[in-house]
Amino acid sequence: MKKTVALLMAPGFEDAETIITLDVLRRFRQHITVETIAVHDTHEVLSYFNVPMKAEALLSEREDTLYDAVVLPGGPQGARNLGASAAVLRFVRQHDQAGRIVAAICSAGAHVLSQNGLLQGRRYTCSGENYKLYQDGQYEDADIVEDGNLLTGRGLGLAFRFAFTLGAKLSDTATATEAADHIYIEYPAQA
Repeated sequence: MKKTVALLMAPGFEDAETIITLDVLRRFRQHITVETIAVHDTHEVLSYFNVPMKAEALLSEREDTLYDAVVLPGGPQGARNLGASAAVLRFVRQHDQAGRIVAAICSAGAHVLSQNGLLQGRRYTCSGENYKLYQDGQYEDADIVEDGNLLTGRGLGLAFRFAFTLGAKLSDTATATEAADHIYIEYPAQA
């Protein structure tokens, strides 16, 4: 059975983090199904650079759906918009409590998870010095951090690695390596 992923999009989402994650996960098409979900009242969502994207569903239509993973892209305003949404926080909590993967990249680790007490002391990473703004969680100065069902990535430059790590968690390392080889990305990354 295919694994399912909800990729949440709020106004101001980081363009490349969202598209790279979507593109990479869709390359696992025999193992993973991804649905883009707008967290406000219309399917069209403007990105950080004002690029309109049309989400496949609204969060209000999927609030009771349980996915295998939830992806929270960054973007200075996008992450803040995700973190300020009661519906998003309920959705993320529901998935976290069910042991599903919660995957946040860039500022979403701080502005969504840490700010709202969703880390519950777990280890994470995020962009810049956003970790200094909130108290929840144990910040690690690392590119990618996995702690139980939580996956976090530092930022845009690591979006491919973040997405392939999530893909491997939802399928397996061999499938991730094969998909990465197809687009000339080294996965798993060599130290």
